[in-house]
Amino acid sequence: MTCNPQIAEGWHGKLNLVYADRLNTTQLIYDRHQAPLKVQRPFYPEGQKVCHSVILHTAGGVVGGDRLSLNLHLKPDAQALITTAAASKIYRSNGLQARQTIEIQIDAGACLEWLPQETILFNGAIYRQDLRVELATKANYLGWEINRFGRSARGEKFLQGEWRSHTEIWQQGVPLWIDRQWLPGSEEVFHSPHGLLGKPIVGSLVWVGSFMSKEIVERTRNLWDGEGEAGVSQLQNGFLCRYRGYSTTEVRNWFTSVWQMLRVDFLGRGNCIPRVWQV
Repeated sequence: MTCNPQIAEGWHGKLNLVYADRLNTTQLIYDRHQAPLKVQRPFYPEGQKVCHSVILHTAGGVVGGDRLSLNLHLKPDAQALITTAAASKIYRSNGLQARQTIEIQIDAGACLEWLPQETILFNGAIYRQDLRVELATKANYLGWEINRFGRSARGEKFLQGEWRSHTEIWQQGVPLWIDRQWLPGSEEVFHSPHGLLGKPIVGSLVWVGSFMSKEIVERTRNLWDGEGEAGVSQLQNGFLCRYRGYSTTEVRNWFTSVWQMLRVDFLGRGNCIPRVWQV
């Protein structure tokens, strides 16, 4: 009996994308991928200026020992919106850590909207994500992360395993936002007010690149109308939204409203929901 070495050792998926502005059209000029990661053909639902891309994970889920690496580079004035085809599933670990590393470089005048669909961590998953953004002057970045701890629709709680998330945004050697989170799976942490407080879904949305007035921060707070917990904090040249609650729909609706407000106020764009979300 033979064994697939990719399964035995875990997947080592890689995706390297480079976007460039060509005569006011953002083009994907470089695409190198290694299974199970790949990207769909670019499309332009709101004109040639903004390139929409959808990342696929063809294995269907992440297991212990998997290593996923994404490298995204927007050259000067490039405009891209990148999302994922479906929710990411992090399965119960075999004892090994699964890890995803994302490196993003955004050059002057460029803007990336990084909007992956939710990540579902099964009870017993061991997962770490590292995301680092290098932001040039006059560049913009909007990104969000939504995590569901345990398959809560089945009544499952995240009582075993571990989750780590390290996010860093830098601009010319200066840290603009560094966020390190760690959640060990246990009954105590699941119910602790310093952990999940019994609420299985958490989310963060960060915008960096433009000065954010108190008025905009207040408008963002006023967009919230839900049953979970939500907060907005002002950052240097941006702001941060946090959510803890029970509903993916609730946090997605709020984050989407904030994102669309930023598009109109700072990017001069209309509302354009990625088609893959509507399937």
